[in-house]
Order: sequence, then C-alpha cells, then structure tokens
Amino acid sequence: MRRPITEVVSREIGIGADTRPRWREPEKARASPQATRQDRKRIKEVKRDLLRKDRALAETAALLVLSKKVEAIFRKSEDE
Repeated sequence: MRRPITEVVSREIGIGADTRPRWREPEKARASPQATRQDRKRIKEVKRDLLRKDRALAETAALLVLSKKVEAIFRKSEDE
C-alpha cells in the first residue's frame, strides 16, 4: 500500500503525525481561481510599471552624467 506523500515527507524530516493536518490550508484561506487570476494580472502590471520606472531612472542618470560632462567641457574652455 502506498503512503501519502505528506506522510513520507513528514517522516523523513521528523514531523509527527499530529502536526501533518495543520500543513494544509483551510479551504476558506485559499484564494479563489478568480482572485489568483487578478493577482497574476496585478503582478504583471506592477512588473511592467517597475520596468518603465527603471528605464526612466537609467535615462535620467545618463542625462545627469552627460550634463555634468558638458558643464565640465564649457568650464574648461572658459578657463583657456
């Protein structure tokens, strides 16, 4: 007779049989499929927004570096 995987794993890591039932989440604590889809959609939106902001930050940093270089060049030419 095959044992359930939870029993096998719990024995391997030394968890007692009385603890195993607490591993499972109660049904009411689980997210519905609709909530899961909404969460995935929201995660995708947040990742897209983060990528957009990362690109904007990189562009701003590049412009700052360039402006400092231009400023240094003009300061140097004024000194001559």
